[in-house]
Amino acid sequence: MAAGMGGPERIARQHDLGRLTIRERIAGLVDKGSFVEIGQLAGTGSYDGGNLTGFVPDPYVAGLATVNGRDTVVAGEDFTVRGGSGSGPGQRTKRDLAFAMAREYRVPMVQFLDGAGASIATIEKLGRSYLPNSKDWTDPLQLLGEVPMVGAVSGSVAGGVAAFALLTHWTCMAPTAELFAAGPAIVKRALGLDVSKQELGGMQVQVRTSGAVDNEAADEEDCFAQIVRFLSYLPQSVWQLPPYAQPADRPDRREEELLTIVPHQSRRGYDMRRLVSLVVDEGSVFEIKPSFGRCVITALARMNGHAVGVVANNPMFQAGALDAAGADKMTHFMELCDTFRIPLVHFVDVPGFMIGPKAEASGALRAGMRALWLAHQVTVPSIAVHVRRCYGMAGTLSSTPAHLGLRLGWPSGEWGSLPIEGGVETAYRRLIAEAPDPEQARIDLETRLRQMKSVFPIAEGFGVEDIIDPRDTRPLLIRYLEAAIPRLAHDLGPKPRYGVRP
Repeated sequence: MAAGMGGPERIARQHDLGRLTIRERIAGLVDKGSFVEIGQLAGTGSYDGGNLTGFVPDPYVAGLATVNGRDTVVAGEDFTVRGGSGSGPGQRTKRDLAFAMAREYRVPMVQFLDGAGASIATIEKLGRSYLPNSKDWTDPLQLLGEVPMVGAVSGSVAGGVAAFALLTHWTCMAPTAELFAAGPAIVKRALGLDVSKQELGGMQVQVRTSGAVDNEAADEEDCFAQIVRFLSYLPQSVWQLPPYAQPADRPDRREEELLTIVPHQSRRGYDMRRLVSLVVDEGSVFEIKPSFGRCVITALARMNGHAVGVVANNPMFQAGALDAAGADKMTHFMELCDTFRIPLVHFVDVPGFMIGPKAEASGALRAGMRALWLAHQVTVPSIAVHVRRCYGMAGTLSSTPAHLGLRLGWPSGEWGSLPIEGGVETAYRRLIAEAPDPEQARIDLETRLRQMKSVFPIAEGFGVEDIIDPRDTRPLLIRYLEAAIPRLAHDLGPKPRYGVRP
């Protein structure tokens, strides 16, 4: 009866919506036959003279399984039973036990999210209302600093269940799913707005616009594959190092394309994703939040089999200028890597913070300073490859002063407090204005200053640790990282903060 969930009619309705049931989702993710369920008989039975006549299972399915051979707690709402709505406060639930299991066993937790949290009917069931208590969220908040937390937004997710989607390290979303604080009916009653579920919280809103969800999936099966891929870079807990994968790539590989990938014209863009792929292990890039904060690329990858976190400025979007969305994305990703002892590699080409009214109104400076605050606390090995531009406050975000923080420069580098083009007009405004030919005066000044900004005098003054042949980037990064990674084994356990912020 428990395995029958909400019955054939409700299961068919779930399938008609283009969605799998919770048991199908678990079976699609975990290693075949590995799921051991807890509390399968929790629910409400109907009896006649002591004989069981019916059974409504608890609308939450949880248990222990293996994912790619590694123990993982897997759980989620069964939407076919009461729309996935759970019990009220003050009652021990299977969700509580699932969190406790992940914490005590120190294993990752994957949640399939498909429900609306508490129901108003809970009040009638309890015979009273209740005061929301922040202690109800203690377990997931603490787990953010201890084990990998993954969320799959698989259906219509609202209320408390929506909160669990954000209390994770990484989320993916199926195209038929939605995520919102409250659904269209409540929005219409409270605000008088008539919107569909997709308009309110579909993929366009939550993945591409708000960034509340990290990655989009083509379908639920694609979401399963992405979850497996994401977890493959992370350790079981903060008490272990990230798993090593035997590489099929040579550590001494030198790509000739790196010599010409950066254009001579500083205002021209180039494919930073291609550049990164030429340096890291072939086929190892797993990008995080590719549709949000597009001025920055954040990705998990491997260098000679070791997991690394890549942060790269994207010159093809806003010329790489850092905006609020990009800074928030960068901050969260760096905190994730630092929490789980994943070394960081920065590919730097940033002209500064995004400027203009829209950037100021969105809080680009505040978000940038949060990134700087975090950069000063990062303790994992960090190496910055200065590919081209590194200007001003935004340029400092690739530095991690808490530890060595090596900086390697390419000969294509342009570094300073301000780009020459904008800085000349600011610093020499009067001189340019008083010249017989102001435009020619500006060009002459820019030409003279550009000659003074060669990267080689900066290297002579030890302003950068080394200027390298771009083709040597991969072998050098691997050499430094493999010397630094063993130190991480002596610095395991929770960080002195509340894990990774939502």
